[in-house]
Amino acid sequence: MQHFKLGSRDSKLALVQARYVQDLLNNFGATTEIICYKSDGDINLVQPLYEMGVQGIFTKTLDEALLNHKIDIAVHSLKDVPTQLPKGLTICAVPIRANPFDVLLSSHEITFGDHEKTIATSSLRRKSQWLHKYPNHKVENIRGNVHSRIRKLGENDHWSGAIFAQAGLERLNIRHTNTIVLDWMIPAPAQGAIVLMCRDEDKILLEMGKQLTDTDALSCVTAERQFLRILHGGCSVPIGCYAKIQDNCLHIEGCVLTVDGKEKLSATKIFNTEEYAIAGKILAEHLLDQGASKIIETFRKA
Repeated sequence: MQHFKLGSRDSKLALVQARYVQDLLNNFGATTEIICYKSDGDINLVQPLYEMGVQGIFTKTLDEALLNHKIDIAVHSLKDVPTQLPKGLTICAVPIRANPFDVLLSSHEITFGDHEKTIATSSLRRKSQWLHKYPNHKVENIRGNVHSRIRKLGENDHWSGAIFAQAGLERLNIRHTNTIVLDWMIPAPAQGAIVLMCRDEDKILLEMGKQLTDTDALSCVTAERQFLRILHGGCSVPIGCYAKIQDNCLHIEGCVLTVDGKEKLSATKIFNTEEYAIAGKILAEHLLDQGASKIIETFRKA
């Protein structure tokens, strides 16, 4: 019987995700244990993520533990994983994907018209898309785990609402009275997907990972992460990308914006499902041809 050590961040959401993976592995007859770590992104809860400018801020600690054989599997939210993986590590499995969209939570019922409102988020992607749609609003930073951000929202009368990933709320079984699904906001690449990382020499886990992987989820997140890689994006650039399988085709949309939301380039393309490995590249190159490189360059100079 195989025994695996799973590495996880110590937040409630991360542990829910790790236990989900634990159940999947237990179904294959393996025994497991979860070992918790605190990432750099969990320690610094004041500075906005996009100002920290570090790739893998939520994944580096677990990846180091994996490389040092302290754990066998690192369980990550795939949206946090840099497109350039650490040498010696590989993606083992991508289980079925949860809801990829963002939602707005408010402590009271709200409407969005011409009135000025203040929205809280630590994501530059969410901030830029919100300001593009509501240019008269303000966006302020909010950090912390899901529960602490909900608490901060309730304590701040100045904020009209705060933006969360719907997948996180659903995994934590959080029901909120005033919730608006932001289906117009293009998610972060791979949002809603969990990934199992292992050492690329671990043939047993790689073989087991094939059975744990949802092929549609893998195709979609591969296309989205390729889009991100071509545009050289991360937490410091507001980039959104979402792919879905519909009618035996892969539909993919992507966007890149300026930080103030005043400029936005977006596009949608449809591919055969077997073209998932090139879909993100083609969409990204299309936006580059439309001028996305000029927007991205402004962040490199900042």
